[in-house]
Amino acid sequence: QVQVAESGGGLVQPGGSLRLSCVASGSIFSVSGMAWYRQGPGEERELVARIIKSGGTTYADFVKGRFTISRDSGDNTMYLQMNNLKPEDTAVYYCNADLITNWGSNESMWGQGTQVLVSS
Repeated sequence: QVQVAESGGGLVQPGGSLRLSCVASGSIFSVSGMAWYRQGPGEERELVARIIKSGGTTYADFVKGRFTISRDSGDNTMYLQMNNLKPEDTAVYYCNADLITNWGSNESMWGQGTQVLVSS
């Protein structure tokens, strides 16, 4: 069994910061890449940032310079440091992990999401 779980969401004022965490756990052989997505009210889910096994990163234009994605490969944990948050960053943030299980199957796993609300 494999699980992906996010934490760290909450309410923050505009200009504030939050740090999201994601852990992939269970019968995992390896994790090739992890990513953060978000879905705002009435909107489609969109990519926020991605990090691959080598450490290479990709960011959506709307978060460049404000958000930083990082990863601790040793325990399959990923982080999203979000600074200078704006009301338009309000969304449910989802973790996605591309992995190989111990029984050899390729899986793309999603967490349940964590709510980020940016409001004064």
